Amino acid sequence: MATLLHIDSSVFPGEASSSRSVTDAFRRAWEEQHPQGTVIYRDLAAAPVPHITADAWSAGYAAPCEHTPEQSAAFAARVKLIEELEQADAVLIGAPMYNFSIPSTLKAWLDNVLLLGRTAGETPSAQGTPVIVVASRGGSYAAGTPRKDYEFVQNYLEAVLKNTLGLDLDFIVPELTIPDLAWVSPASAGEGNASSARRREAPEFTALSVAFAMLITH
Repeated sequence: MATLLHIDSSVFPGEASSSRSVTDAFRRAWEEQHPQGTVIYRDLAAAPVPHITADAWSAGYAAPCEHTPEQSAAFAARVKLIEELEQADAVLIGAPMYNFSIPSTLKAWLDNVLLLGRTAGETPSAQGTPVIVVASRGGSYAAGTPRKDYEFVQNYLEAVLKNTLGLDLDFIVPELTIPDLAWVSPASAGEGNASSARRREAPEFTALSVAFAMLITH
């Protein structure tokens, strides 16, 4: 039976969030393709996971019999997140851009699941698992735009998800989701209502998300 790990991190609920709107479309399409499947859902805004602590980190490099009570408790919470990743046949992550990077709640999840010798290293335990990241942003940070050097979402997530965890990574990138952010859009000065027009194209990202979901056949 197929399992989807679905993670949202936007602080905004429902349709107020571009990333949630697209991940919701992906999830519904995936569920239609896998009527007997299981969805593990984590809303990191509503229920944040703990930021990594010294106990949680050090316990990953010590034998269980050597753990202090504090290490045991912290590491158990960390292992639960790791096991959710390992049992997933596909992973879906909503990763909106906040101040040029990912939400701190998503960073906390990544810090917990990245464990050298298990999920990271020579043979990562979730290697090859497909992951779709919906990396929404209010402006545009694509190549050729004035703020291309401020793009720290896709670069960082590629380094962690693909190069470290070994996941099979694809991005869906809804841009210009906030109409008034013309000052971060490419060559916006002569485009009039270009940002508003791009916002009206949001269904294209939903359709793309559905298409990706239909390709995940695990």
